[in-house]
Amino acid sequence: MTDTLPAEPLIGHDVLERVLGAALARGGDMAEVFAEDRQTTGAVLDDRRIEELSSGRERGAGIRVVVGETTGFAHTADLSERGLLDAAEAAAAVARQGGRGRTVGLGSAAAAVPRVAVLPETVAKARKLELLRRADEAARGAGGAVTQVQVGYGDSRRRVLVASSEGVLAEDDQVRTRLNVTCVATGDTGMQTGYESVARTLGFELFDEVDVDEVARLAARRAIGKLAARPAPSGEVPVVLAGGSGGILFHEACGHGLEADHIVKDASVYTGRVGELVASPLVTLVDDGTVAGEWGNFAVDDEGRPAARNVLIENGVLTDYLWDWLRARKEGRASSGNGRRQSYQHLPMVRMTNTFLLAGEEDPGEIVAQTPRGVYVAKLGGGQVNTATGDFVFGTTEAYLIEDGRITEPLRDANLIGNGPEVLRRIDAVGTDFAMTPGTCGKDGQSVPVGCGQATLRITGVTIGGTAA
Repeated sequence: MTDTLPAEPLIGHDVLERVLGAALARGGDMAEVFAEDRQTTGAVLDDRRIEELSSGRERGAGIRVVVGETTGFAHTADLSERGLLDAAEAAAAVARQGGRGRTVGLGSAAAAVPRVAVLPETVAKARKLELLRRADEAARGAGGAVTQVQVGYGDSRRRVLVASSEGVLAEDDQVRTRLNVTCVATGDTGMQTGYESVARTLGFELFDEVDVDEVARLAARRAIGKLAARPAPSGEVPVVLAGGSGGILFHEACGHGLEADHIVKDASVYTGRVGELVASPLVTLVDDGTVAGEWGNFAVDDEGRPAARNVLIENGVLTDYLWDWLRARKEGRASSGNGRRQSYQHLPMVRMTNTFLLAGEEDPGEIVAQTPRGVYVAKLGGGQVNTATGDFVFGTTEAYLIEDGRITEPLRDANLIGNGPEVLRRIDAVGTDFAMTPGTCGKDGQSVPVGCGQATLRITGVTIGGTAA
């Protein structure tokens, strides 16, 4: 791990206490300061040329005041005491009781240290650009059909500080690094695209663990393989999801419906169903922000609560929902560590972290062998879900026909159409080959990094929106 010393606090202890006191000067139930310092670096190589090389830094604080059911919020890029007091006064405008306020006392908290071996900010840009060129060469070397390659690199360091009138005082130092490769292959059937990425909550040591050339070759092979793809079947068929590839389906089709803001608004198919059997007994669904290295990992959430492992569905039975401070307060319970925000300019809301189905006991190869006919999905693309009904649509980006228990011909991209709770009930086999995949989750205009995962599993029937007769 890094021996980097903790950075200076974004805001001094005494200043935080005075700002929180000012935020409550008109009364109010709770005041909170969320400060952030984010540094980013990005680079893009396209058609063998560096098309983008950028770096940026953003600092600021958001101040929240809660009065009953009402929230006041203001943000500022000025981290001086005067700038923070002005934002506190603006946020406090929702409180009109004319209260005398109260003195806020904060305890001490350990300073955050980045949990990485090599801070990307200490790595020369030339080394980062060399990764792009290596990936480009490896992708083009996968076959003459590859006609276009785009490689992207990015890293970020996000320092956060959270303090509230409830005595919360917490810091975190989050470092993330990623690489993505997109390839276009051209043949008699036109152009096809393949994509692969690697993204971890790690420093530049990520590239000691990951073979950049293999990441690029995998993207190229996906594009080349689609040149010979046949139309996907249409109608309901058994679907086998490869380990790691289908986690996004359960994130979207099930995870969002278990977020407490949807639950308290009765806008989820899972409202009021704790204790009920909602899935196959083979399904245990977990959200866990503590999984080191995964894309949704952090030490504390954006309300200062420690990351936690939350079991949502256990052996098919719904056990709990995901909670932030605001929704948990209404229910008289603790937050589950799922209050997240895109930046200091946003209010926190209930969000997933790393969401995954636990592995089972089946051999992945046997799951395929015991499927006479169906579709094997090696990689899913994006999708969307209606949380009130659980209905979803997802695109496939790499899929194959299963015939007589064997994976055979590649299929053109198609859609999976179904219902989250119904899919959970139709899982009849779960493998041992658990894997995770990174993603970016969008909700109400905010995006945050998340991880998704599962082992190879079979769904007895999902509707494929293919074009084959």
